[in-house]
Amino acid sequence: MPLEIERKFLVKDSGFKDMASHRVDICQGYLSRVPERTVRVRRLDDKGFITVKSKNTGAVRYEFEYQVPVEDALEMLRMCEPPIIEKSRYLVEYDGLTWEVDEFHGAKEGLIVAEVELQAEDQPFNLPPFIGKEVTGDPAYYNSNLG
Repeated sequence: MPLEIERKFLVKDSGFKDMASHRVDICQGYLSRVPERTVRVRRLDDKGFITVKSKNTGAVRYEFEYQVPVEDALEMLRMCEPPIIEKSRYLVEYDGLTWEVDEFHGAKEGLIVAEVELQAEDQPFNLPPFIGKEVTGDPAYYNSNLG
């Protein structure tokens, strides 16, 4: 089963933008926000995805993600519980890892969160200079709770 091992941090400044290799605009909603199993629908530019995630145990959880036709994703987004989240994601390579930095728009304008996926929960890594407080495991920063 696919495991996601992820650490999450607040971002303290916009220096990540100069370091980013790519930016994508994301629109996402939730068909289920039940903490034990969230079901997310996303449109990333011209692609669609559906993702099922289990509840976190520390920085670890099960994640199943499948690409779907973008037209299907757009239709499923209409079925999602409000609110729909809009954000820009910046990809930043730093010290051999890819950091995903999400800059939220709309009601959460000003919130910027960075995530890094790891191979093991105890994997050592260096923090990029724009990283602030760690919020891994804090439900207030789960995308399913933002809106």
